[in-house]
Amino acid sequence: MPVSHNRALFQAMAAIAVAIALPGPAPAAETSPADVRPPNVVVILADDAGYGDYSFVGNTNLSTPAIDSLARDGAVLSQFFVQPVCSPTRAELLTGRYAPRSGVRGVSLGQERMDPAERTLANVFHDAGRATGCFGKWHNGTQWPYHPQARGFDTFYGFTEGHWNSYHDAPMEHDGRFIRGAGFIVDDITSHAIDFVRRSQAAGKPFFCYLALNTPHSPMDVPDDEWNRFRDNPIGLRGPEGDREDLPFTRAALAMMENLDSNVGRMLATLNSLGIADDTIVVFFSDNGPNSSRWCGGLRGRKGGTDDGGVRSVCCVRWPGRIRPGTRIPQIAGAIDLLPTLAGLAGVALGPTQPLDGIDLSPLLLGTATSESVAKQADGRTIVASFGGKVSVRSQTHRLDAEGRLYNMDADPGQTRDLAAVLPEEATRLGAVATAWRRDVLNAVPPPKEERFPVAAAGAPSTELPARDGVPHGGISRSSKAPNCSSFTNWKTTDDSITWTVDVLTAGSYDAVLWYTCPEADAGSTIALTCGPASTQATMQPGWDPPLDTNHDRVPRKGEGFDKEFRPLALGRIELAAGPATLTLRATTIPGGSVADVRRLVLVPSKR
Repeated sequence: MPVSHNRALFQAMAAIAVAIALPGPAPAAETSPADVRPPNVVVILADDAGYGDYSFVGNTNLSTPAIDSLARDGAVLSQFFVQPVCSPTRAELLTGRYAPRSGVRGVSLGQERMDPAERTLANVFHDAGRATGCFGKWHNGTQWPYHPQARGFDTFYGFTEGHWNSYHDAPMEHDGRFIRGAGFIVDDITSHAIDFVRRSQAAGKPFFCYLALNTPHSPMDVPDDEWNRFRDNPIGLRGPEGDREDLPFTRAALAMMENLDSNVGRMLATLNSLGIADDTIVVFFSDNGPNSSRWCGGLRGRKGGTDDGGVRSVCCVRWPGRIRPGTRIPQIAGAIDLLPTLAGLAGVALGPTQPLDGIDLSPLLLGTATSESVAKQADGRTIVASFGGKVSVRSQTHRLDAEGRLYNMDADPGQTRDLAAVLPEEATRLGAVATAWRRDVLNAVPPPKEERFPVAAAGAPSTELPARDGVPHGGISRSSKAPNCSSFTNWKTTDDSITWTVDVLTAGSYDAVLWYTCPEADAGSTIALTCGPASTQATMQPGWDPPLDTNHDRVPRKGEGFDKEFRPLALGRIELAAGPATLTLRATTIPGGSVADVRRLVLVPSKR
């Protein structure tokens, strides 16, 4: 079924949604949680969509009727903040805590991994009897115990490594199996999430569905239907660069947003067709600011920065019959609030979580008797954004940026006039918040002296060691500047090697499988995998040299690699002792001009 089948209907809805004036907080709901069925929850997360990438906020360059309908039919958290890049925001959604507390410091090379001691949103709903499914981009760790199925999710379909290079028939993981998806990646991910919803409903089990879509993150690839609506269109609303804006990139991003919106529409239509829309809480937001300098409602900054443009996101929460249509929440809020808020809305116990940074906003959303006290608590708080050592603090009315400049965000959302000298007390107050946050959050959990990747954690059916987590030596290089989704290439000599620093958690015998490509003329190298005194070796054959997938981009890539089809090669069995170790892959004989390109090493417990 084409994903655009609901677009004509939603186009009409969009015209209404853009025009509506969202009223203030809703009056108290007439029902109580005891009067309704345990609600399902669907959290939809966009990737690199800026605050201005929606028609309901006033962007006339595109139409997002499905997301607009969430704003119209539910609540809008109008001052909602995330972090400047992907992994930290995802960790905050899942834990209700600032990302550095869970050890998430970056987006790759182990810095994206979320401490296994953290109790996640999936744990909370799984323990409350919900079916739990994660679909799309995970980006908080690959190996057990970081894998989504080790963090409370019953099922997973997607990719764990963050940045992905292929958006058509993409390589995916489905509950530990490496497979190929079907069609455009966002359509494919959404189809699997919809199947999960249908199966859960058929089984009579409430569900928590985390739909982590990976667009409009680059590469800028989108199906023809959406691209053809934008490829030659003028762009009326421009970003801060004006005539210097990269318009082909903007057109691709807008086309990707319309595709994403169509998939949101597919999920909403599924809830309607199953008769469970009224029993389902739907949340939509994005993980950071826009990935280019396109229109963002006049906000300063973009992805990677700590100004409002880099960290402000739309956030819509719909629950028909419980959250009044057109509810507007003006208090500042953030991704850290979603865990306690969703638990509060659904009436499920948090369980033994670590102290949360987020607060439960459900009384504001439901308009209950306690909403006034929650509003007062929210009015007096601050929310911190941080990346690359920079720290910025947002209050209800002001932002102290990473350079110590103060802005009145009500009067100056573009952050053009520094008021630090005019309002020294406020600048000092927010500066003290930043200082305390650096001490108590950013620097409270020191980074490890060495990133080690766990092998054979309890419950792990296998351990994937992607190229991202390895280190090339000699002439070997990565296929792209971004380690996520890269492979190792240029392996040509016996002096070259690839290593993975690991921590073997369960001693035992493991079958090693290498995912590779190799030109037919170069097949036949002897390769050895060693770990201390243990080793196994195999012959690199047969040859397998598929072309790079380069046929779909709408905008040329900048520093990103291309995908190709890798195949598994059994390396044999290796005995691993428990404890810190280094896995080393090298060639002992090379009859041709190269050895192989390598995507991943997988270790599977041997069956005796």
